[in-house]
Amino acid sequence: MKVLICDKTEKEFIEQMRAAGLTVDVRDDIIAEELSTVLPAYDGMVVRSRTKVRQPLIDVCPSLKVIVRGGVGLDTIDADYAKSKGITVMNTPLASSASVAELTIGYMFMLARSIYKATASMKAEKWDKKAFEGDEIGGKTLGLIGVGNIGREVAKRASALGMIVLAYDPYVKEIAGIKLIGLDELLAQADYISLHLPKTKESANMIGAAQFARMKNGVRIINCARGGIIDESALYDALTSGKAAGAALDVFAEEPPADWKLLKLDNVIGSPHIGAATKEAQARVGAEVAEKLIAFAKNGK
Repeated sequence: MKVLICDKTEKEFIEQMRAAGLTVDVRDDIIAEELSTVLPAYDGMVVRSRTKVRQPLIDVCPSLKVIVRGGVGLDTIDADYAKSKGITVMNTPLASSASVAELTIGYMFMLARSIYKATASMKAEKWDKKAFEGDEIGGKTLGLIGVGNIGREVAKRASALGMIVLAYDPYVKEIAGIKLIGLDELLAQADYISLHLPKTKESANMIGAAQFARMKNGVRIINCARGGIIDESALYDALTSGKAAGAALDVFAEEPPADWKLLKLDNVIGSPHIGAATKEAQARVGAEVAEKLIAFAKNGK
């Protein structure tokens, strides 16, 4: 089986695939315009967030049998269309869960204690000790929207810190140690709201003006899931009106953002979609990608 690596994958796991008999070519800098001429020669491809696999590309690759996305979501792939063409689509849902969960918890601490603003003040050679009175997160209520692998990892860590954890997930019936409630109830009770669900037709812009109106005054929002689940215009209004005390965003509706006004607010901190960007997560992703491709080459599934 001939495989094209379109995005960064650790060399160790590329060599594992080659040792198992796969022909593996690495083009982790390939641009979208080149893919349609290069990819038709391959049976499989490995992508991350950078490379998009849409219907027009799929249509010019009749030999393509498998797409492996190194990461959690499949929103960068027209997965249903690919499957309708007989192409197997896989991802690595467990590999980055701990890393994204840790970023989420770190963001909660940063929001609670104004760590970013305090650091910026110190770098400006100011000693504004009285300006940075914060809050403890112990005893506060965390509302998780989505409790898949990452949401559950966040819940474990938040519970260990003494937070009250509530969750909304229409696809989950019961989870030990987590109280599942309706979305409106969660919005009304949570001091912190963290999103951990894929972007789908149902979840796109699911947190908008009406949902912010139901939240506590001073709520803090964390999104390390996918951009476009929160209506960014409604979030901006909530942050500038004082409805929301702060937001921490690792993902955006457009990446990189075309309009940076949200990031320029003093009560917003952000990062360029780095939730899975740890050495440990990258190693697990590479290992899982190799395992799945080797198994597919042997068994066809």
